[in-house]
Amino acid sequence: MTGRIHSIESFGTVDGPGVRMVVFFQGCPMRCQYCHNPDTWKMAGGTEMTVEEILRQYESSRHFYRGGGLTATGGEPLMQLEFVTELFEAARKKDIHTCLDTSGITFRRDDKELLAKMERLLKATSLVMLDLKHIDDKKHRPLTGQSNENILDFARYLDELSVPVWVRHVVVPGLTDYEPDLYRLGRFIGELKNVKALDVLPYHDMGKVKYESLGMDYPLKDVPPMEKEGAITAKKVILSGIRDSRLGIPNPPCS
Repeated sequence: MTGRIHSIESFGTVDGPGVRMVVFFQGCPMRCQYCHNPDTWKMAGGTEMTVEEILRQYESSRHFYRGGGLTATGGEPLMQLEFVTELFEAARKKDIHTCLDTSGITFRRDDKELLAKMERLLKATSLVMLDLKHIDDKKHRPLTGQSNENILDFARYLDELSVPVWVRHVVVPGLTDYEPDLYRLGRFIGELKNVKALDVLPYHDMGKVKYESLGMDYPLKDVPPMEKEGAITAKKVILSGIRDSRLGIPNPPCS
């Protein structure tokens, strides 16, 4: 079996614990307005690679990855579920820490065949980095082109299986920085027992150059980057929601 790989980063430091080899998978059903990898959207792109080829590349620099491991990202790696499963199973046999960086968009609880495949993958997954774009479905749809219903259900499913999760949230001025939404996101995260870390990232516009090179219009060209302080403030709001949820404090009335 081969997978379609967009690229491989040999020295990733923000894609899971430690220094990691980061494999960017081709294909994604999301169309996030702030995506900085639009060249990963189409399944037809990238290069065909085998599990053995990827792991040989990992082993050639294994001494760099002490305390780290291998991360599958994209695009959306769950678009190539069978291949990433084979990759992770082979990696675990070599005692390599495996991290799945995903939005969970392909999850469908009512699809029993898919559920069995997902469970097999998660048994070979050391950590899931779950990218929660927006807690409000009505705002999630124009932001990403997709509903968040199955994404939130995937978060619950990971909790049911006790799979360790790091939550990521990108704070975009005017789109994902509304305090009531951030607090509500925290309330949701607070319901989950498997969340080990929360990364709140400030929006940047470094993807503009790539969009220009691809002849694409950048949707957020008029949105300024989020200052680091804005992300710190947003994280405090999310953490307050997590705390209140876990303490059983009732939701405040809607204003």
